[in-house]
Amino acid sequence: MGDFDARLAELGIQLPEIVPPLAAYVPAVIDGGRVFTSGQLPMVAGALPATGKVGDGPGLVPAEDAKAYARTSALNALAAAKGVLGSLDRVTRIVKVVGFVASDPSFTGQPGVINGASEVLGEIFGDAGVHARSAVGVSVLPLDSPVEVELILAFD
Repeated sequence: MGDFDARLAELGIQLPEIVPPLAAYVPAVIDGGRVFTSGQLPMVAGALPATGKVGDGPGLVPAEDAKAYARTSALNALAAAKGVLGSLDRVTRIVKVVGFVASDPSFTGQPGVINGASEVLGEIFGDAGVHARSAVGVSVLPLDSPVEVELILAFD
C-alpha cells in the first residue's frame, strides 16, 4: 500500500465531491478485494464542462479538451472509490480503466483521449497505476457527455 492521499496533495490535486448518481445505481461498490466504480462523467461542480461528440471540426469537442475531461472523469472515479474505501492509501493497484468517447464517425483517436485518465492515474499511483484498459468510441453518452470513465481497483 502506498501513501496516495499524500501524493494527491503533493501533486496539488484535490479530489472532487462524489458525483451523485443520475439514476438507480451507486458510485462504487466493493466486491472481494476490488472496487468497481460506476461510469463517471467529467462533472465539475454538478455540471458538464462541455457536451457533444469528440472530433475535428466546427461544433465538435477537440480531442485535447476531451483528454482533459477524461482526466476529470478519472478523478471523479477516484473520489467514488475513496468514498467506499475511506482512503486511497488502501489501493494496491489500478487493475483496469474503461473509457468511452462519444465520437464523431470519422474520429479514431479514442486511445489518446483516454490517456487523460491513464496518465493522471500513473502520476498518482506510479507503478501501482499501470493498468489494463479499453478505449471505446460510442455514438452518445449520458447527458451528451464527451467522455465517461470507470475504474477497477485492487485494495488491501
